[in-house]
Amino acid sequence: MTATMTVHVLDLESGNLRSLYNALTKLGYAVKWVKTPSDGLEEAEILLFPGVGNFGHVVTALHTKGFLEPLKAYIASGRRLMGICVGLQALFAGSTESPGVEGLGIINAELEKFDDSTKSVPHIGWNSASIVPEGASEIYGLREQSKYYYVHSYRAGLEVPIRDGWTVAIGDYNGEKFVGALQKGNVFATQFHPEKSGVAGLRVLRAFLQGDLYSTDSMTVTDISNGLTKRVIACLDVRTNDEGDLVVTKGDQYDVREKSASARAGGKVRNLGKPVELAERYYLEGADEVTFLNITSFRNCPLVDTPMLEILRKTSETVFVPLTIGGGIRDMVDPDGTKISALEVASTYFRSGADKVSIGSDAVLSAEQFYERGEVLTGETAMETISRSYGAQAVVVSVDPKRIYVASPDDTKHHVIKTSRIGPNDEQYAWYQCTIKGGREARDLDVIQLVTAVEKMGAGEIMLNCIDNDGTNSGFDLELIQDVKNAVHIPVIASSGAGCPVHFLEVFEKTTTDAALGAGMFHRGEYKVSDVKEYLTEHGLLVRNESELIL
Repeated sequence: MTATMTVHVLDLESGNLRSLYNALTKLGYAVKWVKTPSDGLEEAEILLFPGVGNFGHVVTALHTKGFLEPLKAYIASGRRLMGICVGLQALFAGSTESPGVEGLGIINAELEKFDDSTKSVPHIGWNSASIVPEGASEIYGLREQSKYYYVHSYRAGLEVPIRDGWTVAIGDYNGEKFVGALQKGNVFATQFHPEKSGVAGLRVLRAFLQGDLYSTDSMTVTDISNGLTKRVIACLDVRTNDEGDLVVTKGDQYDVREKSASARAGGKVRNLGKPVELAERYYLEGADEVTFLNITSFRNCPLVDTPMLEILRKTSETVFVPLTIGGGIRDMVDPDGTKISALEVASTYFRSGADKVSIGSDAVLSAEQFYERGEVLTGETAMETISRSYGAQAVVVSVDPKRIYVASPDDTKHHVIKTSRIGPNDEQYAWYQCTIKGGREARDLDVIQLVTAVEKMGAGEIMLNCIDNDGTNSGFDLELIQDVKNAVHIPVIASSGAGCPVHFLEVFEKTTTDAALGAGMFHRGEYKVSDVKEYLTEHGLLVRNESELIL
């Protein structure tokens, strides 16, 4: 392999193109985009087919752009093809996600949705890919003990591929087995995202590109158990400081200025480091995901907010785990009068390296309108338009509730809990009021109303903050987290209040949360991400532990 060797990549405007480009560049390859069948498909020796989101959206693009027969001819020629995520799904005849949309039909079976009666769907996180039959040689660097990043709602069953002679690597999500990867002849495909699976994923990509079907290289991963891991996420609040530079900061109940003086009196914005440098540090410490929350929002408009987009581009060049970006994801009007949709804003982020977008205030306002309409969907909200194009897994809703104590459930129309955290006047009940604008404005909407509405509108994940716990280092609000988990079927990320590793253990043991997020404790250097993971491992929890993170 030389540094100038070219890999052809099918470009159907998928959300993970930038991430895949960065991974290939990291491995020393040049990329040629194939936007139409005439863009070099005939000369390609290695073709990657990435896809994210909705099966129908991606496969319909194949039909519309005339790729269906040329792709079948490419595969029949014996040249190597690797599908990623929906690129794997497209090999099948169809999916219940998009009835009537025909896939390539290389495998005569249909994908089905995960059972969400006992687990969160989408399936999001780090899971295994165990090769069958038992004792089979590894394929393209896949290892049973490694963990890979999955994000999907629909899964391929095992029976037909195995019957038809495919070598299959199995994933297992709470007892529901599915195709994690498969290989036959010149075709290899992964349901997981190798470009977002750290060193384990880069190893798979490199082995495929080099044609090393059964080789073993020096990159090592030490996970020893199958199944979905507990995700530990590093969150970076990014805003402009008083000198005009974008910095990572952290506040107490969202006040990010130093306590030496009030904001009006000149207290400076806390500067805890540079976003790109901190993100890479957390990646190297083993963070499963990195989240950027742009709490300044934008100077003018996200499409021209060059500094924040540049942070995303630079981070995605060195950080090979999922990146989420939040702040300003909504329909808006540019200063020159141009109308810009939330979908355009999200697309700009995805092209810059983001894997998910986080929607905050706009989600609350959309939920209010949803109830005003009698719980009728319009198809036009930010969540609906983005999830329709990129899939629900690309849409995170960031929720900022605060506790409101009441003496009795009859004192409010909102959903209440009986709390062990007694109120200031000995109240035993509380409800959680949603806020917007970074917690500055309260709304007449409770957290359960919000999360159930946004799930219907296409959100694939909830980032559950708590204003009362933010910056306190006192631990997560366990009552809030479990209450929300009981109300939705989509994954929930616990946020706000983490101050030490024991808080992560507590939230994973005492709630059914899918992931937990830390910020200040990492930024201040009090603990590393690896400290949290080591503590969780010592107490018997399954986490992703990579022993080597640099190629």
